[in-house]
Amino acid sequence: MLQSQAFFSRVSQCHRPLDAIEHVSLKKALHHVDIPTKKATFAMACFWAPDALFGTTIGVIRTRVGYSGGTKVNPTYRDLGDHTEAIEIDYDPKVIDYENLLDLFWANHDPTAKAKLQYTSFIFYHDDEQKAIAEKTLKEQQKLYNKPLVTAIRPATKFYDAEDYHQKYRLQQHPWLCELLNCKGDLLKNSYIAARLNGYVIGCGGVSQFETELPILGLDETAGEYVRKLVTKFEGQGLVC
Repeated sequence: MLQSQAFFSRVSQCHRPLDAIEHVSLKKALHHVDIPTKKATFAMACFWAPDALFGTTIGVIRTRVGYSGGTKVNPTYRDLGDHTEAIEIDYDPKVIDYENLLDLFWANHDPTAKAKLQYTSFIFYHDDEQKAIAEKTLKEQQKLYNKPLVTAIRPATKFYDAEDYHQKYRLQQHPWLCELLNCKGDLLKNSYIAARLNGYVIGCGGVSQFETELPILGLDETAGEYVRKLVTKFEGQGLVC
């Protein structure tokens, strides 16, 4: 285990604050944001890190991690077949555009890294416009590297959700928060606040953004302060899987 992995794994040992109330759920937690969205699908090595990154990106409504790009039916983590780990993003195109999402894609993994298929870099496009933008940015990115990019651009095919224990992995390292949000099963994949907190608990998004968004998230005072301490502590630490 890398030192950074060990550092963040200690987060999983966090217990609920002493003043947290047992068996209480947050009825005002912002789980569902009902607005028109578009999809973006990327593979950028381990899927835990991009789930945290995109989950706190303004304009992103929902995220889920899973397996895509291959032909095997119903792949699993232990039996991926010819799929790769990927993230599916639902975003509001009125707030953030596809090229902005690609900027984050390129900036937050190594597109020259030769890895086994499970961790290979892919852009899975959902329409001709996404394909054209992806191809344009790939050409621009290639100019920045002395080595060839391994990133492949492919049409999006069926996306298979990963097992629940992979969804919002960093948030699930704080089980009392998940209990407070009543967040499990499909809600881990569809909840707006789950996507947000999954990043905030490791510092993604930053303190300023968290404070701006806090009033609409529906957290109580205890949970809000708990997350505030985490985002303050880990802001700037970078992504880790």
